[in-house]
Amino acid sequence: MSPDFIREALRQVRYPGFSRDIVSFGLVKDITCEPGLTTVQIEVQTADAQVPEQIFRDCHAILDPLPDIGHAKVVIEVKAAPAAAGGGLGSTVGKSSIPGVKRVIAIASGKGGVGKSTVAANLAVALAATGARVGLCDCDLYGPSMAQMFGTSERPLANEQDEIIPINAHGIQLMSMAFLLDPASAVIVRGPMATRYTQQFLRQVAWDRLDYLILDLPPGTGDIQLTIVQTVSVDGAIIVTTPQEVALIDARKAISMFCKVNVPILGLIENMSWFECDAGKRYYLFGNGGGVREAELNGVTLFGQIPLDMATRERGDSGEPIALLAPAANKVSAAFHQTAAAVRAMVPV
Repeated sequence: MSPDFIREALRQVRYPGFSRDIVSFGLVKDITCEPGLTTVQIEVQTADAQVPEQIFRDCHAILDPLPDIGHAKVVIEVKAAPAAAGGGLGSTVGKSSIPGVKRVIAIASGKGGVGKSTVAANLAVALAATGARVGLCDCDLYGPSMAQMFGTSERPLANEQDEIIPINAHGIQLMSMAFLLDPASAVIVRGPMATRYTQQFLRQVAWDRLDYLILDLPPGTGDIQLTIVQTVSVDGAIIVTTPQEVALIDARKAISMFCKVNVPILGLIENMSWFECDAGKRYYLFGNGGGVREAELNGVTLFGQIPLDMATRERGDSGEPIALLAPAANKVSAAFHQTAAAVRAMVPV
């Protein structure tokens, strides 16, 4: 009997209300096997007392019948949903909420080219499919892409309070610099003006009763990112990376920035994890398991591994995010919907 064997057995235990298991959700934190005693440490973030109780029962239902396991001890630590800690640069002192928004989640990466905006767009669509009211603010002023990804070139209007009315596409409330410029126009502004534009997007937009506002941050750890996390109450950040070490180096820098300003890291998403050919064989073009190891190293959840997929690129270019497809019809869509379920379980409204 080994920890790896126990971990595989626990993949049969589903998180209550979801089809995904507690191992892939990252809830199993430690397993120790001693003569006559097997101890499983589980960490759950929930306000529902029935969730840990159900997990406890289901774990024992799987573990107790196993031969040579001895006594199975399941220890579940229940934590509240993430919230910014007090003190330091990221203290909630001086921060404020965004009118019309319950939860704010930042999607970030340490570098460009890892598919962060694709992840943000599809995560927003998948969250909306759970019944949540979702908005998406494209904070990348210099390389806005959400107008293309959502297939709209509308110009936003203003209400009587001189607030910008967000564009609605595929059920998502959107704001992006791309809605204010011609497609070929470049944004040529220095840092202070860029942060001012970003603040206007967040506070002078008439967000309509959102459960979640997804912030698609620009790559890196510059002025825009710091201004947002120091002035807005961000409920947590999700780091997007690809599996290779070159990307992970910069993902660590993004994690470090959020930790320094006391914004909780909700987890990682490993994008472009593999390419699967028509015969079903997987090719790990950017390496294998880098995101898994990084999540374990930082003690955070790996929300999902998103395959590299031609249809994802095609639908992104045509303004129809892949997550609009039924999860049963597309593996990438299924991965985004599983990720959205995990995010919603961790950051309830």
